[in-house]
Amino acid sequence: MKKICPSILSADFSRLSDEILDVEKAGADIIHCDIMDGSFVPNISFGAKIVSDVNKITELPLDVHLMINNPEKYINDFYNAGADIISVHYENNYHLDRVVNQIKNLGIKAGVVINPATPVLLLEDILGAADIVLIMSVNPGFGGQRFITQSLKKISQLRSMIDKNNYGCVIEVDGGIGIENIKEVSEAGADMFVCGSSIFGSADRKKTIQILRENIL
Repeated sequence: MKKICPSILSADFSRLSDEILDVEKAGADIIHCDIMDGSFVPNISFGAKIVSDVNKITELPLDVHLMINNPEKYINDFYNAGADIISVHYENNYHLDRVVNQIKNLGIKAGVVINPATPVLLLEDILGAADIVLIMSVNPGFGGQRFITQSLKKISQLRSMIDKNNYGCVIEVDGGIGIENIKEVSEAGADMFVCGSSIFGSADRKKTIQILRENIL
């Protein structure tokens, strides 16, 4: 089943509890948490303490995307905070298989992330181990960016690679996804859709999630 994953990076943090409960009630499947260190990406967001607080607010699974240097040092912190999925970037891991196994050994799902400039063919050796591959359809670091249309080709390529080899991983896409393009992203082969401003910026989040879901069925 395909999943709608609101990113709290676009939420109003002055009323974060209300924001999370609102999208949960509106029909969200997963809460997406973007962790940025100001070094790997040019922005700082939040850390394990906020993830732990979010875990106390919602029963929904927490999808933690680590946009940080040396992510292996912080895997246990985010696991203990309540993460159900932890994803790390291909671009800053010389021992990606080791980090993926580190996450999976905790009994949670492991994701591998690629930036817009990274070819999907570079993931061939890790697809058999990863639970999720997250394709960034914007350059990471800030919410509210425009979807990079070339990402559709990457999604299709990755879907072919997964299906050809009967790998069990699913495809997640993050960046610039909204009502106007989610159908294309789904048809290209995506399974999970990270939506930030398109949901949190909506005056009727329940209706927005309903329309998003109708376009991925």
